[in-house]
Amino acid sequence: MKTNACRMLDALGISYETREYTVDPDDLSGQTVAKKIGLPPEQVFKTLLCRVDQAHIVFAVLSVAAELDFKKLAAAVNGRRAELVPIKEVQPLTGYIRGGVTVFGSKKAFPVFADESIELFDAISVSAGMRGLQILLAPADYLRAAEAKLVDLTRLPASSHLGAAQ
Repeated sequence: MKTNACRMLDALGISYETREYTVDPDDLSGQTVAKKIGLPPEQVFKTLLCRVDQAHIVFAVLSVAAELDFKKLAAAVNGRRAELVPIKEVQPLTGYIRGGVTVFGSKKAFPVFADESIELFDAISVSAGMRGLQILLAPADYLRAAEAKLVDLTRLPASSHLGAAQ
């Protein structure tokens, strides 16, 4: 199945693989997608549409195993405050529905900020622009095609500790 994202990568001469999976509309979590396509969650990347300082809309791309650090995203955009764009605004802005958002073929070319952990893998998985289909490609190809800026975007989950206070 060819999506707009696949066609865009084809036009750029970027090689990729697609993996289909069965969609459960009640569980769109990235952890579930990772399990269904047979990859560790750290290798599957989610695309979040965010607003910085109420003025700038950007994509934040990070592993489904990680949590977005909104302060780090805001700093990367030279802003003070970042937040997720409300779900009802995502489709009108991108053309994609929750669980199928990708930077490739979006209605508008918003700036893309990818977490630096993307470079830890030989291949990563991102949405192909629809629920039930993922694209696997080399991180360097993703970064080039997305025109992404590489930054540190993540924070430790609330349940993690770095050790006892000194």
